[in-house]
Amino acid sequence: MEPKIYTGTPYPLGATFDGQGVNFALFSEHAESVELCLYNDTDEEVEVLKIKIKEKTHQVWHIYLNGIKPGQRYDYRVHGPYRPQEGHRFNANKLLIDPYAKAISGTVQWNDALFGYRIGAPEADLSFDDANSAAYVPKSVVVDNRFDWGEDQPMRIPMHRSVIYEVHVKGFTALHPDIPENIRGTYAAMGHPVTIAYLKELGVTAVELLPVHHFLSDRHLIDKGLTNYWGYNSIGFFAPDIRYASGGTQGDQVTEFKTMVKSLHAAGIEVILDVVYNHTGEGNEMGPTLSFRGIDNASYYRLTEDGRYYMDFTGTGNTLNARQPNVLRMIMDSLRYWIQEMHVDGFRFDLASALARELHDVDKLSSFFDVIHQDPIISQVKLIAEPWDIGEGGYQVGEFPPGWAEWNGKYRDCMRDFWIGADSMIGEFANRLTGSSDLYQGDNRRPSASVNFITAHDGFTLQDLVSYNDKHNEANGEDNNDGESHNRSWNCGAEGPTDNIEISHLRAKQKRNLLTTLFLSQGVPMLLAGDEFGRTQQGNNNAYCQDNSISWLDWKNMDSSLLTFTKSLIAFRREHPSLCRRKWFQGLPIRGTGVEDIVWFLPDATEMDDFHWEDDFARSLAVFLNGEGIRSVSQDGTKITDHHFYLLFNAYWEDVEYQLPDQRYGTSWIKVIDTNLDTISEHAIFEANSRVSVPSRSILVLMSS
Repeated sequence: MEPKIYTGTPYPLGATFDGQGVNFALFSEHAESVELCLYNDTDEEVEVLKIKIKEKTHQVWHIYLNGIKPGQRYDYRVHGPYRPQEGHRFNANKLLIDPYAKAISGTVQWNDALFGYRIGAPEADLSFDDANSAAYVPKSVVVDNRFDWGEDQPMRIPMHRSVIYEVHVKGFTALHPDIPENIRGTYAAMGHPVTIAYLKELGVTAVELLPVHHFLSDRHLIDKGLTNYWGYNSIGFFAPDIRYASGGTQGDQVTEFKTMVKSLHAAGIEVILDVVYNHTGEGNEMGPTLSFRGIDNASYYRLTEDGRYYMDFTGTGNTLNARQPNVLRMIMDSLRYWIQEMHVDGFRFDLASALARELHDVDKLSSFFDVIHQDPIISQVKLIAEPWDIGEGGYQVGEFPPGWAEWNGKYRDCMRDFWIGADSMIGEFANRLTGSSDLYQGDNRRPSASVNFITAHDGFTLQDLVSYNDKHNEANGEDNNDGESHNRSWNCGAEGPTDNIEISHLRAKQKRNLLTTLFLSQGVPMLLAGDEFGRTQQGNNNAYCQDNSISWLDWKNMDSSLLTFTKSLIAFRREHPSLCRRKWFQGLPIRGTGVEDIVWFLPDATEMDDFHWEDDFARSLAVFLNGEGIRSVSQDGTKITDHHFYLLFNAYWEDVEYQLPDQRYGTSWIKVIDTNLDTISEHAIFEANSRVSVPSRSILVLMSS
């Protein structure tokens, strides 16, 4: 029985089920006509019903079908001019995914019919292809948003109390022996009690999931037997990717994702999504026509002056046109959807500088920031920028507006340099350790604007950082030419795996040094999944295409002592507000003590002077943190205080003897962390003015008794 057809409404965009039927709405400013195509569950190629949409309001084509239910599969065909030189690439032979689809039934099956032009034609993309692509395009799915959230509410863990865990949904559980095999690598596995128990014991407060928006695996990767494992190639900004669902193709992935979020929230763990709004998976002018390109290429993408080519600030072939009001609205609608319907707690924006470009320059007063800043929903969640893109002037660390946190690439580089003994200013080390005030304080931001990390998905793991001088990306099939060549890494004396006991011990200590530095630093620590137990990618620092044991966490061969050490570090940070301050150090005396909130010392216990900060060869220093100088109060107004701490850093290759300061700073000190050891516990007591030997390449943390 054919559904009854009504005019429908232009908003909300996408397919919206109201209990009786579905309203379909699609934005296209330049289309001449639009057809809605409905499909059943068995035939991917021939639609069971094709309806010409007659209503258009404010550039939105809309129709209402009474009797259509959740699970209905659909896509569009859009008619209009095919004039690439003018920016128009309409081709109604190509079936198109709804940009607002809440679920997508499958994945793209690569075929020449997916391209709007004839592959191999002399005119290249100026030619026109009339092959029907329906058999190869996944179908959009109508979903029912109803879900029993129970008492689930936004968690809003304060940013300065957060510990972020960057994790890939599939890679985290693909090899986990205690997760049922039939759900490994899925949202269900991510929300499984075994996973949640591990995350709670580790002590993290949020998981930052690598992209889960439905994405495209590039044809050249598929042809080589590889895939786009990381997922930075979105084609559906509202749809959780079906590849991470344990079963079902009719929108079941939406329910499974919500169940995962609900379970993580019940355990006190927030969910942050890594999102890619800077480009789509359709690539440049030689890419396929799957959705945006065929719906309204000139509106959705940033094009060059002649219209044929794409402006590429992302290295992927195209850049979404966030300056266009309807495209900006799509991004904002997507963000609100994930907050309100999927209950996520924040976002990390991939290549965020690309979104902030007005014409060519990055502009922190751009419409993108303005809209987010005034939005009562989006502005209240965690907003984290990857503050760079590949365009000129795209490196914008420290330049995002208030309300934003940033991946601090300068922190990563500085701390790696310090621990391999590279020549770098000791002053920068001090800045990074204390929250990078040189980057964030001047714009009324706080230390929590700095998301500190040593490693991330892009680059070496922690184990590989101390095991390889050079990248080893041969498995990627690009002759080891891909990936970063300057990694600020050190193999400690042998490239890759070794049986040398001394080298193995040094690597273990360097890992403890880097992790300890991360969790002693002001700002928000981010830990790459698996670094807590020594995960390796065999030297591959660009494993974006490795959906296999190179990328998956190896639970059977974990370093249990490193895992225990990391758990203790995270717990230590959580217990001591001195290490996660909400406000900046001021370097001023605290009333009643006469001692500043932070003081820097040379090994001989003399305070560091201005000229000491200019040393590019200094490897050793100490810092006093005054537990009376936190300058914050708890929610009930109680002044927050803590023990005093004396942190001793020695990145030098020989032991250094330190003298402790006088009794004004503390009468006695307990050694609570020693990175020469693989456990964290109280070890020894030192009196004021006594001498302490700090072994080569190590950290000692002393706490006032």
